[in-house]
Amino acid sequence: MAVSHRDRKDPRNNRRCLLVVEDDLGLQKQLSWSLEDYETVFASSRQEALVAIRKHEPLVILQDLGLPPDPHGVSEGLATIREILALSPHAKLIVLTGNADRESALEAVRSGAYDFFEKPLDADVLKLMLDRAFRMVELEEEIRRLIGATTAPRVEGVIAADEGMQRMLRTVEKIAPADVSVLILGESGTGKELLARALHNMSSRRRGRFVAINCAAIPEGLLGSELYGHERGSFTGAHKTTAGKIEVADGGTLFLDEIGDMPAALQATLLRFLQERVIERIGGREEIPVDVRIVCATNKSLDTLISAGQFRQDLYYRIGEVTLNVPPLRERAGDAILLSQFFLQRYSNEFAPSVRGLAPDAVEAIESYQWPGNVRELESRIKAAVIMADGPLVTAADLALDAGGHGRLGLNLRETRQQAERQAVRQAVVMAEGNLTRAAELLGIARPTLYDLLERLGIASK
Repeated sequence: MAVSHRDRKDPRNNRRCLLVVEDDLGLQKQLSWSLEDYETVFASSRQEALVAIRKHEPLVILQDLGLPPDPHGVSEGLATIREILALSPHAKLIVLTGNADRESALEAVRSGAYDFFEKPLDADVLKLMLDRAFRMVELEEEIRRLIGATTAPRVEGVIAADEGMQRMLRTVEKIAPADVSVLILGESGTGKELLARALHNMSSRRRGRFVAINCAAIPEGLLGSELYGHERGSFTGAHKTTAGKIEVADGGTLFLDEIGDMPAALQATLLRFLQERVIERIGGREEIPVDVRIVCATNKSLDTLISAGQFRQDLYYRIGEVTLNVPPLRERAGDAILLSQFFLQRYSNEFAPSVRGLAPDAVEAIESYQWPGNVRELESRIKAAVIMADGPLVTAADLALDAGGHGRLGLNLRETRQQAERQAVRQAVVMAEGNLTRAAELLGIARPTLYDLLERLGIASK
């Protein structure tokens, strides 16, 4: 029968409820003393474990692979893992295994286990692993809450928990119905076109067309024709009259991406259109009135371009009646993990349904990486990682990142030293397979010194 070593409390009222599935009563007693920081429930068999799952809803499960009626094999343990995760798919299950059962532990991970811990018991390392598992569960719960929250700004296609990003999205909601020109500033890959489409879809022009043109991708000699169209015979190759992008967008929204790369001559013609709201096709004389909303974007500093005489200040004022500044991903607290989970779910459904989450080293890599390519780079890496993953969890290696995320080192010597120490300690613990005595030997320090490092570097909180 499943029992708790703190029967006076209902574990469901404690968000650090831990289920231990272990039939060895001696090890149960040892774990009971070692894990008194958690609300621990014990079960000795598959049936007791399933009852405990329904009754206590534990967030993290520690399970031995050898369970009755197959205490010396792994068949019952693997079957228990599958049933537990079918009943509680969001829980994190850590497998207890002996040194000789590493292959079985890897099979358990392939079956859906979050991680494995090799005996003999090292209470300190086990606590590190359990704390990390609880952190992952709580993080995923927060992500699901944020995705389903009704209080967050509802901008189609944009997912954000960062307060600065949410303030910007509330501005998008306010200005979308107003027929004003909008300038979107931000680094490459931050989602500027996504915001432009949201402005269109939330406006009264949503029944019209959303027409996008990249000013940097079209040669200067062709950009005028793309914008304004041309009459038949107006130049070599003009075999028929063609409407330009501005005319096609009549009644809708025209999105001018990379406006900072627009040639000076076309800046003058665009300013004239914004003032008069009429165009003339190349080679034509007829003035064509066009009702269109202009949304522009650039990753360049228009102030710098204006100072250099490369961008017209009067055009800047016309296109930027309202300006949106999109923060880079590295400045959006918590959004990298939030977006990672979103993209992982999308691409696992498309390419690999067995992939269902992020491994601990992947989370660490995502959080510490600087993301120079922003959301576009994150989506690309997650997509590739889902395809490349060998097990149910995407690892840092699948993301082509290391656990330190290749984050940029600053010039502050104390911070640089702490970062190097943290990485070395983590690697030593992994190489020693969780044995702190061996990890201390690899680091060339005493075991008590390693304990001090773990505490000082905050590794125990992860």
